[in-house]
Formats: sequence, structure tokens, C-alpha cells
Amino acid sequence: MRKRASLPTWLADYLGMTGALILLVIVFGLTAENFFSRATFLTIADQVPDTTILAVGMTFVLIIAGIDLSVGSVMALSGAVLGVLLVQANLPVTLALPTALAVGLLCGLVSGLVVITWSLPSFIVTLGMLEMARGATYLVTQSRTIYIPGYLDFVTETRLLGISLPFVLAVVVVLIGQVVLSRTVFGRYMVAVGTNAEAVRLSGIDPRPIRLAVFAICGFLAGLASLIHTARYQANPNNGLGMELQVIAAVVIGGTSLMGGRGSVVRTFFGVLIINILQTGLAQAGAQEPTKRLITGVVIVAAVILDALRRRAGRPAAG
Repeated sequence: MRKRASLPTWLADYLGMTGALILLVIVFGLTAENFFSRATFLTIADQVPDTTILAVGMTFVLIIAGIDLSVGSVMALSGAVLGVLLVQANLPVTLALPTALAVGLLCGLVSGLVVITWSLPSFIVTLGMLEMARGATYLVTQSRTIYIPGYLDFVTETRLLGISLPFVLAVVVVLIGQVVLSRTVFGRYMVAVGTNAEAVRLSGIDPRPIRLAVFAICGFLAGLASLIHTARYQANPNNGLGMELQVIAAVVIGGTSLMGGRGSVVRTFFGVLIINILQTGLAQAGAQEPTKRLITGVVIVAAVILDALRRRAGRPAAG
């Protein structure tokens, strides 16, 4: 008998994620009165950009078998620096924004250097960075919200074909991230380091610069996300609290392995959309906050179980 042709793994994954999104939209369209509307989808598009940009950096970190718990606090610190430079130092956006990006990049570099130099678990190092960045944010802002009237209006008000500029920026970051991961030597090295760093070292490639670059990229993207987040919420010292958990959840739902060596930036974007559609739909359906958190937690656990099943089945490393 002739074997039935099966879909490539990557295509099956994308079709599965697309099916999940469509199913959520249909379910909430039927159960929530105002869900299936242009206003709802524009609201979701306005909510996902900062999370998406953070999730791209987190995808890279998880692929190399690391984790970065500091992204929310680093984003808040970069936003605080941006606000202080714009409002108190009266610097133009063209100078303040690069400085905020540099702050995020520096935080990522510090975390990466500590992890690499002392061979420490990235979990505990970035937990320390989370506390340091949050403390620095309170010091920079003096524990007060810095209001930025007018300076960042171009971020929130600019629309391209009706789509917000932040959403367009997030999509561009996703596309660049996917190209880097799947079409460059650096991307292949990331997957190899996450799969077996010792084998990479024995093959003559030093994995340390790769790891350092990934943490630096993650920090830089946290700085970039601060532009969008600060434009929406001002330079609030509490910005990004708990956001690292939402970002990790989106990446895991998107199929990136917590054990490293496998992931997709595009599927991470699907994960961000799934979480935001789920939370928006539940809110419009009248679910209370405890119910929303319970259901979201169940979805995350299910995604982790699916990841374990994939590893046992020996599925391919990247897509």
C-alpha cells in the first residue's frame, strides 16, 4: 500500500495555530455580543505590539535554553529614562529614544555577561536584573508617573491603512526575527546552542558570544517596546509589572521549547494573539478576573504539556 502523504511539521503547526485563532474568534463572536466588530479587533491590534516585541526577544532566549525574567522591568526602566530625558532634560525624541534603547541593550548585556562569565542559571541572574531594573525605575522617576504630553503622540496617533503604527512596527520586528532565526547562520547557531551547547563548542564554535548577543537583543527589544508602552501609559514606575509572565506564556503557547533548541518567531506572534483574543473575549463575555486567570493558566499548562509531547516524539528543532 502507498503511504499517505503527511503535512510538513512546520505547516501543520501553523495550520494548528491558525485554527485555534479562528476557533477563538468564532466562539467569542457567538458568546460575546460586541466581540465580532472592527472596534474590538482594532483594540486588540493596539494592545499586542509591546508584548509582541518583548516576545520576539524572549523567543531567542528560550531557543538557546535560557530565560529572561527581567524584560518587563527593563522595559519600564527604558521608558522611565525616555520620560526623564524628554520632559526634564528637554531632549528631542531623536536623542532620547536612542538613549532608552541603549539602556535596554546595556541591561541585556549585563545579564548575558554574568550568565556567561560565572556559568550561572539565567533564571536567577535575570531575576536579579528584574529587581535592579525595577529599583532603578523607581529611583529615576522618584516613584512618580512622568507625564509626556505631546512628545510621543506620533506613536499612538499614526495609522497606516487604519492600522496603528505600533502594530506595524511589531509585525516588522516579527518578520525580521523570523528571517534571522530561519535564514541566517546566527539563527542556526542559536538553535544548535539550545540543542547541545557542548557539541557546538567541540565543533570549534564558541557558544558564549552567541548567548551574549541573544541577551543583548532581548534587552534592546525591551527598550524598543518601552517606546510603545510609554506612549500609551506614560513613564509610570509600575509599567510592565508581571509582563514577563505574559510574554513567556505567549512564547510557550507559540510552540517554543522551554528546553531550548526549537522555536518560531511567527508562531510566537500567534501565541500573543491567542492570549490577547482569549483575554479580550472573556472580558466581553462577562468573565471575572479570577475566571480569566484560571482559563489562561489552563491554556498555558496545556501548551507546556504539548511541548513535552513534541519532545518525546522527537520533532524537528526549528520552524
